[in-house]
Amino acid sequence: MTVLEAIQKSADFLGKKNVESPRLQVELLLAHLLKLPRMKLYLNFERVLSLTEVDSLRELVKRRGQREPLQHIVGSTSFCGYEIVVNRHALVPRPETELLAEEGWKFLSERTTAVLDFGTGTGCIALALAVKCPNAKIIATDISADALALAKENAARNKVSERIEFLQGDGFATLKTEAKLDLIVSNPPYIPSAEIETLQPEVKDFDPRAALDGGADGLDFYRRIAAEAKLFLKPEGKIMLEFGDGQADDIKKIFENEKWIVEAVKEDYSQRARILIAKK
Repeated sequence: MTVLEAIQKSADFLGKKNVESPRLQVELLLAHLLKLPRMKLYLNFERVLSLTEVDSLRELVKRRGQREPLQHIVGSTSFCGYEIVVNRHALVPRPETELLAEEGWKFLSERTTAVLDFGTGTGCIALALAVKCPNAKIIATDISADALALAKENAARNKVSERIEFLQGDGFATLKTEAKLDLIVSNPPYIPSAEIETLQPEVKDFDPRAALDGGADGLDFYRRIAAEAKLFLKPEGKIMLEFGDGQADDIKKIFENEKWIVEAVKEDYSQRARILIAKK
């Protein structure tokens, strides 16, 4: 079987399993298997795969057909250009969250700053800020010990372990009362509880529920952050939060009711409101 035949047959199989962009998914799996850049597959369409390669590809495609996320199968994903190890213990980073990290590092100046990544998950935001802002002291918290272990692994891989303090616990309860932060950044759970079962299998069956479930209306964590965060933020500090489709107005009201000044609501790549920026 040639590379092209393998791609065509596997893409047909994934298409029947309702996997989005089936050909792209196969090409990424095959590129991973052959340790080639994906575009080099096009220069190797006539290459005959060995029996071992065919068997290995078949197994990878089978897993993808069972709707296991591509990122879990290959073991990592890219976030702001950095390789992030992923598994079932934390939410797979989304491209939209790169915009949240970017807003964070644009705000942080060259002076020494203190940052909290609330609910760090894979650690993707914390490590991106650590790389981009070498003078920042970053605290990354998560209630999940498994997620925190993953975040520590990612920090080590990207050589920023010494610049991030990892704390396990429930949000602000992990912080010392005298902590004064320049920036609080978070991509908290925001899916309404009843909607989780309607999500794509890649999400509802493989992302940890605790990283998805935002309570009955999806806004529980925003209420909590709005009520508690001011104690830990410097007067000139800011808070930056990602949120879900259609939640912008409700979250803006939550923060304004807690006497925050909402500076901006930023859009994502598809022009949907996605990031709230507020100050005390």
